[in-house]
Amino acid sequence: MLGIRTAHAVAALTAAVLALAACSGSEPPAGLESATAGPSAAAEPTPPAAAAPTASGGTDAAAVPRALSFTGRTIDGGTFAGSNLAGKPAMLWFWAAWCTRCRAVAGEVAAVQRDNAGRVNVVGVAGLGSGTEAMRRFAKETGIEGFPNVADDDGQVWRHFAVTSQEQYVLLDSAGTVVHSGPLSQPELRKRVAGLS
Repeated sequence: MLGIRTAHAVAALTAAVLALAACSGSEPPAGLESATAGPSAAAEPTPPAAAAPTASGGTDAAAVPRALSFTGRTIDGGTFAGSNLAGKPAMLWFWAAWCTRCRAVAGEVAAVQRDNAGRVNVVGVAGLGSGTEAMRRFAKETGIEGFPNVADDDGQVWRHFAVTSQEQYVLLDSAGTVVHSGPLSQPELRKRVAGLS
């Protein structure tokens, strides 16, 4: 029992250190480790599901990939289902309202969304103790209200994609396969999003 507690404590401490280090000089709020702690935080990104078999022996083309099997609340209180991203490439941007680097790139992320509207789904995933009011304020001040932003302070979506620090991107192709997970410079982000199919 002591070994399990120790392993969880080490995982929580590691996640907190990674999150702090990733946002050069930003101070996260208390309780940061609750968003990223736990054994699932270190897991690999979720692979897509195989198509479900049908009664006729074929496969159901409408099956939702496992990577898109998540739900959440948006920062404005709506419901968000990852399954709505199926069939199109997607970019998920993981950010925190208190992160200065996230604030610095928000305008460029919004521009990437505008430049690829209709072709690539863009979703922000805010968390790491941001708080809903701060998330809303961040979205309004930075101009990222043009795409959905999931309020994920409990870290459910972060853990689903094995993201442990802010200002990271998860890129998925139209089949729902994760083709990139991690940080990207803005020029590299533009290049990779343009190449999504």
